[in-house]
Amino acid sequence: MKVFRIKHNGSVFYATIEDNNFFKPLLSKDNEKSLLPATECTILPVAVPSKIICAGLNYHEHARELGMEIPEDPMIFFKPPSAVIGNGDKIVIPAMSEQVDFEGELAIIIGQTGKNILPENVAKHIFGYTCANDVTARDLQKKDTIFARAKGFDTFAPIGPCIETGITDPNSLSLRTIVNGKVRQEGNTSDMIYNPVQLVSFISHIMTLTPGDVILTGTPPGIGTLSPEDKVDVEIEGVGILSNTVINHEPIRTPVQ
Repeated sequence: MKVFRIKHNGSVFYATIEDNNFFKPLLSKDNEKSLLPATECTILPVAVPSKIICAGLNYHEHARELGMEIPEDPMIFFKPPSAVIGNGDKIVIPAMSEQVDFEGELAIIIGQTGKNILPENVAKHIFGYTCANDVTARDLQKKDTIFARAKGFDTFAPIGPCIETGITDPNSLSLRTIVNGKVRQEGNTSDMIYNPVQLVSFISHIMTLTPGDVILTGTPPGIGTLSPEDKVDVEIEGVGILSNTVINHEPIRTPVQ
C-alpha cells in the first residue's frame, strides 16, 4: 500500500490514493473512509523525523569503487530534520560548495518506538520504505573529514514520493538514479553490506527509534555531481520515483549602508 502524508483544510494526516482521490481512514466502528479529491490536498514530505540516521559505505560495489575496506560495523552519521524536502521540491546548491553530489538510496520509515530491537522483531517497528537522495557537498566532505556540514544543508534530504508499506523483502530491490533522463546509478539492495533489518537492530542498540525517524541505507556505485537546472530521479522497484530539480543558491547581497 502506498501511503502519502497530506494536508487538507489545515489538518495533516496519512492517506492512501486511488483514482486521483485520497482516502482518509476515519475512527469508526465500520471503518468508513472519507474521500478527498487530490486537487484539494497538498502532498507533504512523507515524514517529520526526530532524526535522520544514514549508513555510509553500505554497498559492496560502492566500497570497491572507492577502494575502501568493508566496515566491521555499520558506519552511521546524521542529517538534520531541517534538511528534509519532498517529491517535487527543489535541491538548493549552497554558496559555500562547488561540488554537490547525488546519492540515491532506499530509506526506512520507523513506525513504532523501539530500543534494543532484536532482528526478529524489527518488522513490527517499520512503517514502510521510501526513496531518498543523500545529497552531499563532496568538496566540503573532503575538506572537513566529518560529515555534518557536507550532509546537513537545507534541502539535502529529499524523501518520497510515498511510503510503501507492502514490501516484505527489502533485500532484492532494484535502484536507479537518473539525471536528466540518463541512468547514473544502477544497483540492487541485495548488494548491501548490512541489510535493513541489521541496520535497524544495530541503530536501536545505540539510540531509541521513534515514529517518523528515517534511516538511509546507503548508496550503490555511480555517485556524481549535480548542476543547476538538473532533474534527478531516484527510482526504487516497488516503491516509486522521487523527483527533484536543482537550483542555485540565492545571490548573497551586501546590506545597504
